[in-house]
Amino acid sequence: MNICCIGAGYVGGPTMAMIAAKCPNIRVEVVDLNQARIEAWNSDELPIYEPGLDEIVASARGRNLFFSTGVEDAIRTADIIFVSVNTPTKTFGLGADKAADLRYVEAVARTIAEVVNEPKIIVEKSTIPVKTAEAIHSILASNGKGLKHQVLSNPEFLAEGTAVADLSNPDRILIGGETTPEGQAAIEALVSVYAHWVPRERILTTNLWSSELSKLVANAFLAQRISSINSISALCETTGADVDEVARAIGTDSRIGPKFLKASVGFGGSCFQKDVLNLVYLCGHFGLPDVAAYWDHVIRMNDWQKHRFSERVVRTLFNTVTGKRIAVLGFAFKKDTNDTRESAAIYVCQDLLEERAHLAIHDPKVKAEQIRKDLSLSLEDQRVTFAASAEEASQGAHALLVLTEWDAFKDLDFEVIYENMLKPAWIFDGRNILDRPKLEKIGFRVYSIGKPLGKS
Repeated sequence: MNICCIGAGYVGGPTMAMIAAKCPNIRVEVVDLNQARIEAWNSDELPIYEPGLDEIVASARGRNLFFSTGVEDAIRTADIIFVSVNTPTKTFGLGADKAADLRYVEAVARTIAEVVNEPKIIVEKSTIPVKTAEAIHSILASNGKGLKHQVLSNPEFLAEGTAVADLSNPDRILIGGETTPEGQAAIEALVSVYAHWVPRERILTTNLWSSELSKLVANAFLAQRISSINSISALCETTGADVDEVARAIGTDSRIGPKFLKASVGFGGSCFQKDVLNLVYLCGHFGLPDVAAYWDHVIRMNDWQKHRFSERVVRTLFNTVTGKRIAVLGFAFKKDTNDTRESAAIYVCQDLLEERAHLAIHDPKVKAEQIRKDLSLSLEDQRVTFAASAEEASQGAHALLVLTEWDAFKDLDFEVIYENMLKPAWIFDGRNILDRPKLEKIGFRVYSIGKPLGKS
């Protein structure tokens, strides 16, 4: 069997690497028009950071895993074609700021229709709106070749930072296809790939529309839990309750469970906001305005939490941060990844820059050029500096902000950091990962999400 994956990003690269590693009898080729990205996949410094990914790629690359820019050739020779291109939120026109931009999906479908001369199994791996398969089918059928391709939905459920573990031992693999004999045969062909290492009972099969919708709904439910506990964090701060204690109390209820009840400065990443907004747009499109409004508030609550954190910093620092050095620890949207898409740090930093603060940013994996891009900074902009360590960032700072939950931040030499900061020295723990009593004993004044001031 030959597999081709179009798109060498956060989903396509790791997923295909795992398939190649687990299925040495299958040839897997990952193709992308971005030459620099392909060169990175073929180098010792991969374009994305995921714990354990280097080893997985190295075990299969050159044996049965290949990265190239030869899109058309790879499509022609493939039995199964995965479509794993970007589907960002539209920024213009109909559905702006909510609907998914499917231009790249459409372009791939048109390329497939143009170059193939035999039926293919085409797998939607990108996160797409329900009914996208209809559009792909329509494009494929319009080429006049009379080929009966099968379109499957196989959404990814990876969490960045744990992608390798998620791929090695997934909760479930979801595959949706048509209920026709040809559709079922296509489903079984894809099932046979994952069955090399995933128990059959964890491979769920559904119709196309259920599979397409399930990814959006899964991310919407997870985002909803985070926004819910973050809304309660504000109430905890004003009433003297502790949000971690509340989360633990409700998380022991088997009907609720403990996952995604960690209060923070806000969720980020490539999926949650994009998928919830997509769901909002779909509900409105299908005449369900009340349902759309319900899910829209999940996003509003997340935005409110990020700005609430920024406002807390400004108010605490005597209602002004103009000209003050603020140390920012962490810029990735979560630990163990270099992905900054929709990171809460972007919004907090933008708020503080509008207040004319000077930021010293340190992240162990995010490069300075990416931070400049995310904050729309020119090379001449001196309001932001990039520190090689947390100690360097905090030198002469009025406050230190923890915006990503990197494990290394828990074990910093905070006594040295305290000595080098201006007094009173404030720490704003946006991830609730630090030992607050220890910090307060050193002399820090500490703000933690969802906890009353002066208490751990």
